[in-house]
Amino acid sequence: MQSLRPWRPCLWEVLNHPWNVKHPNLRAISSAASDYPNQSRGRLPRFFSETIPSSKGGVVRVQGDEFWHMTKVLRLKTNDRVELFNGKGGLVEGCIQNIDRAALDFVALENPKLVLPQSTQWHVFSAFGTLKGGRADWLVEKCTELGASSLTPLLTEHSFAISENRLDRLQRVILAAAKQSQQLHEMKLNHPMKIDGLLPLVAKSKQCFIATAEATPLITALTSVRDESSGDSGLIIVGPEGDFTDKEMSMIMEAGATAVGLGPHRLRVETATIALLATVMLWSDSQQMVNP
Repeated sequence: MQSLRPWRPCLWEVLNHPWNVKHPNLRAISSAASDYPNQSRGRLPRFFSETIPSSKGGVVRVQGDEFWHMTKVLRLKTNDRVELFNGKGGLVEGCIQNIDRAALDFVALENPKLVLPQSTQWHVFSAFGTLKGGRADWLVEKCTELGASSLTPLLTEHSFAISENRLDRLQRVILAAAKQSQQLHEMKLNHPMKIDGLLPLVAKSKQCFIATAEATPLITALTSVRDESSGDSGLIIVGPEGDFTDKEMSMIMEAGATAVGLGPHRLRVETATIALLATVMLWSDSQQMVNP
C-alpha cells in the first residue's frame, strides 16, 4: 500500500477556496436561506460540472459519471431542465440541448449565480487514517453534508499513514455527498498533514478547538467566545484512536488551541469529529443571525 508523504501547507492554500475569483457574468448572492431559499432543496435535478456556462446561452459538454446518471439512471431527454453546479458556488439553470453516445450538451437558460459561502468557514483536521469498515467514508460524507470547508487527514504517532487510493475514493464520496445534500461548495480534501504542519495554522487562527477528555464543555467554551474573537475561518481538531500523545497535545495547546469536551463518554474518531463540527456549525449560524 502506497502512503502519501506529509504536506507542509501555506495558510492561504488551506484556508481559501477558488470562490474569491470573480467572473463578470456571475451574480453574487448570500448563502443565507432568506436570500437563496432553493440552495438546500432545488426544484430541478442538480449535477456537477467543473465548467459551467459563463452566460445565458452558453453551452458545455457533460460526460462521464454525470452523463451516465442523467441519461441512463434518470433517463432525462432533450429539452429536460436541470441545474449544473461547479462546487465553487457557481449554479446555473438550463436544459439538455443534445444527447449523443458519449456526452450531452447543456445550454444555460440564464446567467449563472455565484452563491457566497457562510460567514465562518470551518476547517476540519481529523486523524482518521486508521479507521476501517467504511467509518472513514461516513466521516467524510457527514463533514460534507454539514458544510465543512475542508478536511485534512492528520498524521500522528497513532495514525501515521493513509493510502493514496483511499484518498481517491474519499474524493468521490465528497462529490456524491455534495450532490445529495445540494451543497454548492464542494468540501476540499487536503493532503495528509503532520502535527508540525498544523501548528502554524493553529497559531494564526482566531478560533481553534481541539476535542479532549475532561476539558471545558464545548457549549461553555462557545458561549464565552467574544465577538471580536470570531473570524472568517476556524479550525477543529480531533485526534486518532488512542488519542494524541502528551507531547502532541502540548504542542497544539501551546500553539493556541482551545481544549473542549464532548461529554462524559469515550467517542470514536468519527463520532467526535461530527459532534464537534455540527455544534460549531450551528453556533456559527446562530451568531450570523444575531450579528448579521
